[in-house]
Order: sequence, then structure tokens, then C-alpha cells
Amino acid sequence: MTPVPFPILPGHPSPLGATVTEGGVNFAVFSRHATKLVLCLFDEDGNETENVTLPEREGDVWYGFIPGMTEGQQYGLRMDGPYKPEEGHRFNPHKLLIDPYAKRLTGHPIWNDALFGYENGHADKDLSFDTTDSAPYMPRCVVVDPSFDWDDEPRPNHSLENSVIYEAHVKGLTAGRTDIPNAGRYLAMASDPILEHLNTLGVTTIELLPVQAFLNEKFLLDRGLTNYWGYMTYGFFAPDPRYMQSNEITEFQQMVSRFHKAGIEVILDVVYNHTAEGSEMGPTLMFRGLDNASYYRLAEDPRYYIDDAGCGNTLDFENPFVMRLVMDSLRYWVEVMHVDGFRFDLCSALGRTRDGFNRDGPFFRAIGQDPVLNRVKLIAEPWDIGPGGYQLGAYPAPFAEWNDKYRDNIREFWRGDQGKVADLAERLSGSAPFFDHGGRPATSSLNFITAHDGFTLHDTVSYSTKHNLANGEDNRDGHSNNHSDNMGVEGPTDDPDIVAARIRRKRNLIATLMLSQGTPMILAGDELSNSQGGNNNAYCQDNEIGWVNWPEKDDPFFTFCQQAIAFRRMHPLLRQRRFLHSRQRLIDGEPDLFWRQANGDPMRQADWDNPDLNILVAEMRMASGTPEYVQREGALLIVLNRGDAVDITAPALPDGDAWVRRFDTSQDDAIKVTEGMHVAANAVVVFSHERDDA
Repeated sequence: MTPVPFPILPGHPSPLGATVTEGGVNFAVFSRHATKLVLCLFDEDGNETENVTLPEREGDVWYGFIPGMTEGQQYGLRMDGPYKPEEGHRFNPHKLLIDPYAKRLTGHPIWNDALFGYENGHADKDLSFDTTDSAPYMPRCVVVDPSFDWDDEPRPNHSLENSVIYEAHVKGLTAGRTDIPNAGRYLAMASDPILEHLNTLGVTTIELLPVQAFLNEKFLLDRGLTNYWGYMTYGFFAPDPRYMQSNEITEFQQMVSRFHKAGIEVILDVVYNHTAEGSEMGPTLMFRGLDNASYYRLAEDPRYYIDDAGCGNTLDFENPFVMRLVMDSLRYWVEVMHVDGFRFDLCSALGRTRDGFNRDGPFFRAIGQDPVLNRVKLIAEPWDIGPGGYQLGAYPAPFAEWNDKYRDNIREFWRGDQGKVADLAERLSGSAPFFDHGGRPATSSLNFITAHDGFTLHDTVSYSTKHNLANGEDNRDGHSNNHSDNMGVEGPTDDPDIVAARIRRKRNLIATLMLSQGTPMILAGDELSNSQGGNNNAYCQDNEIGWVNWPEKDDPFFTFCQQAIAFRRMHPLLRQRRFLHSRQRLIDGEPDLFWRQANGDPMRQADWDNPDLNILVAEMRMASGTPEYVQREGALLIVLNRGDAVDITAPALPDGDAWVRRFDTSQDDAIKVTEGMHVAANAVVVFSHERDDA
């Protein structure tokens, strides 16, 4: 049967994308330099059934309304305009394009020469023009009504000072579980076993590696690998179909709903610095064909792209429609999909204008004034490879930032590097030199020992060098300086002394993380002693290397991690918003932070400069200036001992009061209450000032 053609009516220029309304669907698409926009309609088998030219244009928005169209209609876009790469224009009507505002996609691009706007193999390279239809190899957009019955459920809304973030991969966390239906999918993420595990561990917030639709790069597929992490986005509104069981976006919403009911927030790792289209030699999937010169930052020779992300291109945040796209996307995920915040990949690229990185630039201003986005969690990865790209501490409130200095300095201290105690003290107390400005709280420092990029915790104490041969790049990829230590044997070992030393090192690392001012983040699987076999760049390992290895779960270490998180939760002193600067407190005249030697004497400059110093003793209280309404507690004496066993001389206390050991990584039960001031070798111990109220 021949399909009946859809009529076309004027419609409206806003909102952008395909919007289901009463009686039909409105389409609106931005393109400044196009000369014609054609809406291509498809049946459920992927056959192109009809082409409709959008009849109206207001400014740079093309639009039209199709009465009678309903949810489920598949579509794509084709654009007419100049093909002049040397002027920055790459329009090619033979290439089917994804609507940047598409809420659902049928799948992923299938690699074929037809995906390229130029003739592959031509002597003129990207200056040539290809007339092959790319539609058979492109996913289609799907018209959806994204409404969902949230049952008026409240969001968990944990403050940063009360948050413990758990970074996880949707597939990697569950793919190895045989007891969970839909393993590797959105629905499995929020299954009862995973929710029970996270609640038992004590995390408040799950941060998901990219879930917006992303591309499998051809060079990886040619090696028999795939893009596992997902940092090649091409659908800023569409959940990636590979994690769906039925290709319905409600599965993502159901996942979020279940997390919220369990009291767990959901943060998305998002990639707005670049797209999957790559360099001038990349495919034409969306922005390149929609309006290359508007969406991307082009070089002085506009045939080429500015590449601040190392992935071939950079989006142009000085273009108001690029800014609108990103802001609309972020609001969509908050308001429609109910996520609780974002971690921005290579965020320096988002803050860079033609004059360089600007903490008061258009992106940060837009976020700051937005009534939806300025109330969710915002986390920056504060670097990229562009000029002046490393910007740790330079972001405005309310952003928190991944603190790589924390990761490196804590690993260095526990590995035994000389002269690291001063760095350790700075990290333990919230990295104030980086973050204490502009009214930012101490929680701005997002502290981590491990993340998806790098060694797992177990591998940090099991490998001295990376082992990335499986990635097919001759072990050239990934960081070479990991501040790791194999403790005597590279990789797995049955030597009981090395096994015990590794366990103690992991306990000390987790304990340090939970005792530090700032916001802690742990990597999924670290609490299980998960290993990637020394691979510190598992971006392409969608297999047992990259997945969490549940059968090897280390139950005693999981219990320790649970205790460390619970100890942090019990002590508001460890979760302060105000920085500690050794200032005298009006309430009792005591300094809020006092650094001591093991013998009880104050730390002098010569002690800080001593390269052989291997112990840090911090007498910590609530910060000077803490308001009356903040929950208070007495002092904690925190001892981080990388050296031999030692007896600590503690500060004098009033008669009847005592320093009580409340946490000790050298004990099987880390929170068993004991007395005495002895600290074992290579241990973290916390003593609490216990008052005699009798």
C-alpha cells in the first residue's frame, strides 16, 4: 500500500526538534547557512517513504507542522547549501542527518563510505563531493512524547557535604551478573541487587559514564574492539540504545525513578566539548551537515577545526544556538529525565572563548542564571588539551571539580615518595590554595583516588606499569606515570606478605579519602577489589577487562569500605563546608586545625621540609566561624602513618576526658573501639576526644 502523504502547515519556530502536540508534530531546526531543509520520513522497516520541505524560516530556524503525525514516526534531515570546505561549509543533501534534538534513535551508524560527505580515496580528500545516499547506514530519529509518571516522588537532593559519589558504567557494573535480568542495560542498573549493594556500601550518588547516544569509532571496530566508555556523543538528548532492552526511553526513566526511591541521586557524565564527527576527515552525521560553520570552532583556514579535546573538533560556545542546544539538553535531562546533576568532560573547552579560558564566560554565565541548572550538582573535569587548558580551582561556584592533585599526592605519599607530607596535609584539609576563593565551599574539591581513566584501586597497589597491549596500540596509550606500586610482584601473587601489604595499602587509601575535607568519589568495583589486569585505559574493552568482576568480590574489603563511609557519615567534622586555616575559634579559643609531630610538638617548617618525614598528625575541629545551627562535635586526632609503628603523644585533655581510638586500618574491624595511643606501621588511625559527662 502506498503511504498517504502528510500535509504540511506553518507551525512554530520553538521549541527546537520534534514536538508532539494535539493534532500532529511540530519540527524546528537551526541552520544559518543552509538554503533548504528537507524532512525525510521512514517506515518501521527503515524505508524512506516521503520527503517534506519545511516551509517556514524565522531568522535561522526552519520549521513546519505536520498534522496527523503521531508518536513513533521515524525521520531524519537533509540539508541543501554550499559545499565549500575551504570556506567552512559542508552541506551535502545526499547525507541523512540526525536531528540534534532527537529524543530517541533507532540504533547507531553503520560504518560505510556513504557516511562521508566527501569521496573516500579521492585525491582531493575532503574537498571532493560524494553523492552516495547515507540513509541505509544511518539511524533514524523517532518522534516521542517523553512524559513519564514520576508518581510525585521527591528527589534525594543530598548536599555535597553529605555526598559520597560512586562512578559507574551502565553496562560494566552489571554485565558480569548472571542473577540480574537485562544485565548490562539501564533496567539492570537499578535492580534490587544493585540498589541493595549501593545502599549497604553507603553511597548517596551514582555518576554514570556517558549514556547519551555515542559512536563506535571505525578504527576500534577494525581491531575487533568498541567504544566502551562512550566519549563520542552524537545525540545530546537521546539515551544510548545499546543499554535499552526494548529501545524505549522509559527504561532510562524507570532506572532513575528506582534510584530515587532508594535514596540515590543520578549524575550523568556528559560530553559537550566535541562530537563524534571528528576532524575534517570524519563522517557527516549531524552538525557538519546541518551547519558546519555555525556549530564548530574553525581554524584560521576554515577547512580545518580547532581541536581542544584531542578528538578532532570543538563545539563553538560563542554561537548562541550552540549554547541554546547545550542548555536545552541539560534542562531536558533534569526536567524530563529527572537526573540530579552533571559531570562535564574536558570542561575547560566549554569555558574557552577566542581569547582563552574565561571563568566568567558565556557557558558559566548561562549556567549561573538558569533556574533549573543552578540548583543541581555540577562537576567539572577542569582541563583539556587546548591552550591554558589545565584550570584546577579556576571554576566559579556552584561547580565542584575533579581534583587530580588529590589523586596523585595521596598515591605518592602511601607509595613512599619522599617529601610528600606537606602535600598530604593540603589535600587532607580541602586543597584550600586551589578552591578557597570566590565564596566557594570546601566541598568544591571532588577528591578521588581512582576513576574510570586509570588504574583501579586494586591495580594501583598491584602494578608498577600499565599493561594495555589488549588495546591494540602497542602499550603506547594511557598514562605512564600512575604513582602506583606493585608491592614487590607485578600483578597477581600468592605471596601472603605481599597480599597483606596490598590490602593494608588499599585500606589506607580509602581511609584517607573518607577522612579528607571535600567531596569523595569512589570507582565502581574498587570496593570489591576489582582488577583490570593492569590496563589503565580500558576505554575500548567492552568485555571482562572493563567490566566489574563480581565473582571475585572481596567481602572483607567491602566491609571495610562500608565502615569507612559510615565513619565519615557519623562525623560532621569530616564533612565541613568551611575551610580549615588553623584559626582560633571563639567558642573555646582552640585552633580549628593543628598539625603535630608524633611526639606532640607542633610542626615546624623544618619538619615540613624533611624529606624523610613519613607521618602526619592532624588535630581537627569544626572550622572557626561555624554557625550555631551546624551540627557540632569535639576534636578528632587523625594519624596517617606510612612508617614504622609509633606511640603518639596526644594533646592534653580536661580531667576525665580521653582520646579514644574510633578507627584503625590495622584492625580487622576498623571501627572497633579501643584505647591507647599506639599506631601500627602503615596505618591510619583516628582518635576521638570523648568528654566525661558523668
